Amino acid sequence: MDDHDKYRAPALDKGLDILELLSTQERGLTRAEIVKLLGRNASEIYRMLERLVARDYVARSESGDRYALTLKLYSLAHQQPPIRRFIDAAQPIMDRFVQHAEQSCHLGVYDRGNILVIAQRDGPGPWGLSIRLGSRMSLLDTGSGSVMLAFQTDAQRERMLAEHVAVDGETPIGADALRATLAQVRADRHHSTASRQAYGVTDISCPVYAPDGTALAVITSPYIRRIDLHAAASPAQVLELLQHAAAELSMSDAARMPPG
Repeated sequence: MDDHDKYRAPALDKGLDILELLSTQERGLTRAEIVKLLGRNASEIYRMLERLVARDYVARSESGDRYALTLKLYSLAHQQPPIRRFIDAAQPIMDRFVQHAEQSCHLGVYDRGNILVIAQRDGPGPWGLSIRLGSRMSLLDTGSGSVMLAFQTDAQRERMLAEHVAVDGETPIGADALRATLAQVRADRHHSTASRQAYGVTDISCPVYAPDGTALAVITSPYIRRIDLHAAASPAQVLELLQHAAAELSMSDAARMPPG
């Protein structure tokens, strides 16, 4: 007997088969399509789908005839040791950025409809703006959120938007305005914009790419312009430093491609 068949768990296998199949389908599948592609009995697929929906691994369309993966597996993955290693690798890179830019920075990932800050570094000066570790920021009205959304597949972006829940103080943004912003972010490969949360702050954000070229994370510096005699880095210089940090963290050559 093959080692893979030695300890069979048919029910678990059925569930995993469904998850693996749906992971390849951007627009989901009907139950009939799943039954046909997996070559299994319709009633057993129905029961398994209902359990996966109940446990929030699979979502049913509003019309009730299509099934697609939720982002629960994505969220669970960020609780595992690999994300801890990612944070550990990011710390020295973020430290170098704040020393040269003299600005704070934070690293955010997608989590259950918004952006979760998983790493943060204060600037070396006596004052500055920093975001608390563990903070949840809006997916829609922050630089981090715009960059995260811009560098996803269409299906992944739709799921993120569907899971979004407004945070306290969030500024509404229309669908047309959001599409225009994301198109510009993709063209520029970064986002520099006046903060919608505080006056006098420019959020400069860059994507950290996963191997498939989507955004795994976003590194952001809430830039504050100094008006005293200190020769601080300009926004353009801070952007260049931030792009270099993002490229160091990225797992794809997309980070080294020119904008456009």
